[in-house]
Amino acid sequence: MAKKNVSVFFCQECGNETSKWSGQCPACGAWNSLVEEIVDKSKAKARAKVADVAPTKLIDVAASNEHRISTNIEEFDRVLGGGIVPGSMVLVGGDPGIGKSTLLLQTCRLLCQSGVNVMYVSGEESLQQIKIRADRIGQFNDKLDLFCETNLDTIKAVVEREKPTVLIIDSIQTMYNEAVGSAPGSVTQVRESTSVLMEIAKVQGIAVFIVGHVTKEGTVAGPRVLEHMVDTVLYFEGDRHASYRILRGVKNRFGSTNEIGVFEMRDTGLAEVKNPSAVMLDGRPENAEGSIVTCAMEGTRPILVEIQSLVSKTAFEIPRRMATGCDYNRVNLLVAVLERMRDAKANKACGVFLGRSDIYVNIAGGMRINEPAIDLAIAMAIYSSEKDIPIDAGTIVFGEIGLSGEVRSVSMAEQRVREAEKLGFKKAIVPYSNLASLKNLSGIEVVGVANVKEAVDAISR
Repeated sequence: MAKKNVSVFFCQECGNETSKWSGQCPACGAWNSLVEEIVDKSKAKARAKVADVAPTKLIDVAASNEHRISTNIEEFDRVLGGGIVPGSMVLVGGDPGIGKSTLLLQTCRLLCQSGVNVMYVSGEESLQQIKIRADRIGQFNDKLDLFCETNLDTIKAVVEREKPTVLIIDSIQTMYNEAVGSAPGSVTQVRESTSVLMEIAKVQGIAVFIVGHVTKEGTVAGPRVLEHMVDTVLYFEGDRHASYRILRGVKNRFGSTNEIGVFEMRDTGLAEVKNPSAVMLDGRPENAEGSIVTCAMEGTRPILVEIQSLVSKTAFEIPRRMATGCDYNRVNLLVAVLERMRDAKANKACGVFLGRSDIYVNIAGGMRINEPAIDLAIAMAIYSSEKDIPIDAGTIVFGEIGLSGEVRSVSMAEQRVREAEKLGFKKAIVPYSNLASLKNLSGIEVVGVANVKEAVDAISR
């Protein structure tokens, strides 16, 4: 007699299934990612009937205009690519207590005010707990239905009966499918539950938002295949003890990726920050050593941020390096470039010796930027702190630095300079190769530099 229950091992990273445990996943190569689960083999899936199934010619497919539902939150619509697409599936991840449920409940309130029917399914909170948060946010109408349930079969039956326009699941780790024998939150349950919700979204044309918990590594808990199945993946970032939050899109089939929305946590919920550049530069010291402003691109949005650096002599054999908000290894590379800096005109070395100094680099405001366009600003902040040279508060710097000290061009240079001009900056130090695209600017002085030495001379004037 065949066994009904079989023990198998699933990879938490890629979802690969194997019959025995090993230290490394044979599919994706991840270490210590295989977990054991019990699968009920007696419940075989019915085979699809293929008698009447046939492919469709591409030229016979009618193109339709994409209809979007506005959330009435501009920052949220920006990250989604212009609004909610009916039939789409959106995964919202973030640390515990960061504000995921608050953001989605605020979205429910504004959607309901626009006449959109919304169903909020919670597997973590009671109706009374949701009501307490809702009273803090504002007034709701009768377009929002609350449902506290974790059984997906029950949820699917209610959704098919009520037919809401938008469905919110909080959270996917608490949902379970009776056809799967493993516990809620396991790799199999998360994958199969997402498949059921995907069927609801695509067949019923309902926009589904899924809340996902985040692991200590900062990724959504569960198999990585979860992020591949959904249409959009959003991460809610920020320090839960600070007031500002960043909603970042890392995947979007209906818009640009790496777009961000900035929010401020208040007593009444999350408030939009429509001018993040002004917020990030609030309280910036003027004409201070080691402080300089640069412009980073987050999706299609230019954001001005302050780069701070502190260079101090150390009595220890090995100096300390610390980077907050930027890549630590990139900072070490830029320190090496500054030490090997050369004057091309005089044909001599003119670098600064930093081998006996502790170096600290920070991006003020809690932003994390990995764009290479901030290289030049980091290098100039370090040089300014080492030489005690204050940088004019009306100067902005951006550019990528190569290993030989050359300053390379960056994308969207005109948008960066115009954003600086809008906020009152008078001088922009940019890569020399970007000057050709910056001819029509009159309200700000643009200085092109070809290498790090020219940039040092430009900030010293």
